[in-house]
Amino acid sequence: MQHDIVILGVFVADAAFRCDRLPKLGETLIGTGFSLGPGGKGSNQAVAAAKAGGDVGFLTRIGDDAFGAMGRVVWAEAGVASMVIIDPERPTGAAGIFVEQGAGQNAIVISPGAAAAISDADIDAVAEVIGAARVVVTQLEQPMGVAERFLSIAAKGGAVTILNPAPAAALPERVLGLCDYITPNEAEAEALTGIAVTDLASAERAAAALLAQGVRRAVIITLGGQGALVMDAQGARHVPPVQAGPVMDTTGAGDAFNGGLACALAQDLALEDALRFATAVAGLSVTQPGAAASMPDRAAVMALLAG
Repeated sequence: MQHDIVILGVFVADAAFRCDRLPKLGETLIGTGFSLGPGGKGSNQAVAAAKAGGDVGFLTRIGDDAFGAMGRVVWAEAGVASMVIIDPERPTGAAGIFVEQGAGQNAIVISPGAAAAISDADIDAVAEVIGAARVVVTQLEQPMGVAERFLSIAAKGGAVTILNPAPAAALPERVLGLCDYITPNEAEAEALTGIAVTDLASAERAAAALLAQGVRRAVIITLGGQGALVMDAQGARHVPPVQAGPVMDTTGAGDAFNGGLACALAQDLALEDALRFATAVAGLSVTQPGAAASMPDRAAVMALLAG
């Protein structure tokens, strides 16, 4: 039951609505398309890491319902090992996603459902697996205390720890002190530091502020179509995007990046190479619709990097 990568997070069913522009508050629009599929940051990251070549175990709670069954099929097809707890008392979570047709931008509302009930006891039940992992990843869609417990067990076991602080929430210093890497996007970096991230210079200031708060190795701020900025003890560097084709849908791009990063670090790639690999996974993901459905396989990633 040991896995190189263990990911704690949420699975939800994504109800995605496409329209020419995002609706304003109180406004009704006629959409151009609709799809129902698997989502949730933790699940998306697990699928991305597994399809990119990683040995991945995914820990969450789901309901005993049709949405939960959808998740089990997706994980089996992607090669993700299920560490999932079936909760008969609560429904599987769901998310409403609004995608702007032209630009591919999105707005999302998530209800975690059963995953909101993930507990310290759930983490402790698989502590041996977490502690033996090479890389662990979590986000903030499940309770903060549970994320902290997960990171603490992983850090004690010697795993590389990655926190994707999404959705943004106040982070106690003790949590940051458990993180080898933290991977906010621009909005999350601003929420965590109060520094508006509008360009590389402001991204560097925000990264420096987070690093000073106790992150152990590096702060990586993802910048959408501009790639990413990384700051560690050696200073700040810009990681340019890897262009894979026209952007169709940015839903799940950050999850693709985090899954790709976990996969690369678990395979002992140096940070610069791991970031390039993660950026290629993200670059490919935005050329396809959906979240989990858009995650590329390892062959596509390697071909893009070689080309």
